[in-house]
Amino acid sequence: MKIFGKSLNRKQEMNLRAGVRALIQVIFFILAPSIFTSAFSGVKYLFTTIGMREIVEVNAFIKVLLGLLLYTIIFGRFFCGYACAFGSMGDLFRYAYKSFCKKLKKKPISISKKVTPALRYIKYIVLFAIVLTCFLGAYGKTAGYSPWDVFSMMRAGNFAFSNYIPALVLLVLIIIGMCLEDRFFCRFLCPMGAVFSMMPILPFFTITRKRENCIKGCNACNNNCIADVQLADSDKYEVRGECFQCNKCVGVCPKQNIHTKIPKLRGYEIWFVALRALILFAFMKALGI
Repeated sequence: MKIFGKSLNRKQEMNLRAGVRALIQVIFFILAPSIFTSAFSGVKYLFTTIGMREIVEVNAFIKVLLGLLLYTIIFGRFFCGYACAFGSMGDLFRYAYKSFCKKLKKKPISISKKVTPALRYIKYIVLFAIVLTCFLGAYGKTAGYSPWDVFSMMRAGNFAFSNYIPALVLLVLIIIGMCLEDRFFCRFLCPMGAVFSMMPILPFFTITRKRENCIKGCNACNNNCIADVQLADSDKYEVRGECFQCNKCVGVCPKQNIHTKIPKLRGYEIWFVALRALILFAFMKALGI
């Protein structure tokens, strides 16, 4: 890869791609932080209205929810990996914790890999509980317990937490989890993540591996996957719903065997990442976010 005529080595190239991802995360965090909460509000409104046996209106929240689901069907969970304010906050805390441990020359504490596969099912339980309380008309009684509400308040500069102490405690616990594990909230607790992982994502931009060309014993892609996803073979039309489209696996492959279903498109090209970010940003702004 060349930048301004200068060839970059693998480490420099990976750092550049990481910088581009961080820049996109910052832009969305500052200019469009409410995409998650708006889509989540759409889910709550939908099931609350159904539970009340009323007609569902296509309001602003429903438009954002449907728009984000459509985007995810086409491009996969790019929103989760690059544009979700809560996910970006998790990346920041994880980076800060690992940097702090490195400075102290201490090994970061992490959640055991033996239990993380089971923990990912918690988000489906969270989603079911929220949907059920909305359907029964009881979600309003949970006011003060939502860490998302506290996060939104903090983002808006509102620190009047007297009625949100349980939610503040939950948010602190989530932040601790974010420090200990990559994408702790996204992988284990996020109800929207549960929705996205169940979506029928088109295979065109999903990441696959041409396994027959791999170096024997190499497992670099899976070892660098923050979602613990086992890459599908390139000759199969399988979609891994837990994939955040962070593309860390692509750049680490020594044989460049990882790519999308589109010929010659690996999926981590800077122009392609920027294009997906631009489409998402323009789409959400058109919907009023």
